[in-house]
Amino acid sequence: MFPLMNRPSKEGNKRGTGKYGNIIDMNCGPENNFFPDLSVIPRTDIIFFCSPNNPMGHAASRQQLKQLVEFAKSNESIIVYDSSYSAYIRDISPRSIFEIPGAKEVAIEISSLSKFAGFTGVRLGWTVVPEELKYSNGFPVIKDFNRIVCTCFNGASSIAQAGGLACLSTNGYQALCNVIDYYMENAKIMVDGFESLDLNVYGGKNAPYIWLHFPGSSSWSVFTEILKKTNIVTVPGRGFGPAGEGYIRISAFGQREHILEASRRLKLYLYVQFDFQKDERGKGGGNLISILQ
Repeated sequence: MFPLMNRPSKEGNKRGTGKYGNIIDMNCGPENNFFPDLSVIPRTDIIFFCSPNNPMGHAASRQQLKQLVEFAKSNESIIVYDSSYSAYIRDISPRSIFEIPGAKEVAIEISSLSKFAGFTGVRLGWTVVPEELKYSNGFPVIKDFNRIVCTCFNGASSIAQAGGLACLSTNGYQALCNVIDYYMENAKIMVDGFESLDLNVYGGKNAPYIWLHFPGSSSWSVFTEILKKTNIVTVPGRGFGPAGEGYIRISAFGQREHILEASRRLKLYLYVQFDFQKDERGKGGGNLISILQ
C-alpha cells in the first residue's frame, strides 16, 4: 500500500494488474503490522510514505520509522513523507519524520490543511526540505526544489492564506482540535460496532478511517452489496492497490447522527450476513437486539 518509485512510469497500468512500470508496491497488512518488510524491498530513488496512512488509518511507530530512515540511508534513497493526517494521532506515534534522528539527511516532509482543517479544494499546504538533504554528489536538494517551485508556482491565493492563518490562531486551532476529537469519536463508534460482531477491523485509532476485512471476498462485491442493502457508500480496498483486495474503507468524517445511523445499518446487515458463519467458527454472534442498540 506504500508505493516506492524509481522514475515516472511510461508503461502505465500493466494489463489490468493495478501495477505500473518502475513502481514497486510495498504491501502492508495485518501480517506485517501495516509496515512493509524492508528486507525484501529493492533499492529505489524515491520512497513515498504516508503516516498516518489512508486507507488503513495506521500510524507508524518510532521504531518503524527508524528502520525506514536507516533503509533510506543505506540505499541512498530520498523519503517523501506525507504527514497530512498527523493531527489525528492519539498515541505516542511520531507526528513528523523529523522526530527520527538522521531523517533530515534523507527525507522531505509534505503536509496540508486539507485533512487538518477541511481545506480540501481550497489547497493550502507546505513542504519541508532540510538543508542537510543532499544528492550523492553533495549538491543540496533544496536548491533544485526552490528552482522548480519558483518557476512553476506563484504561491497560494490570498484567500487560502487568510484561511490558514485563521486556522492557526489560538481560537481557530482550538476549534479544529475539537472537530478532530469529534471525528475520532465517530471512528470509535464505528470500530466498537464492528468489534462487537467480532469482525476483522483495523484503523480508526490514529486517523478517521476504518479498514474492514472480508477474507476471500472481492472488495468491489462487498462494496456493491453494502450499497444495495444499506444505501451506504464505502470505498473498495482494491482501488488503493492490489493489497487492498478483500477490504473496504469506511470514513468517519460526518455528522454524529449520520454515523450512528450508518453504524446501525451496517451492524444489522453484517450480523445477518455473517452471523451463521461466526456460529460455525464457534465464536457466536451475540444477541441481535443488543447489537442494534
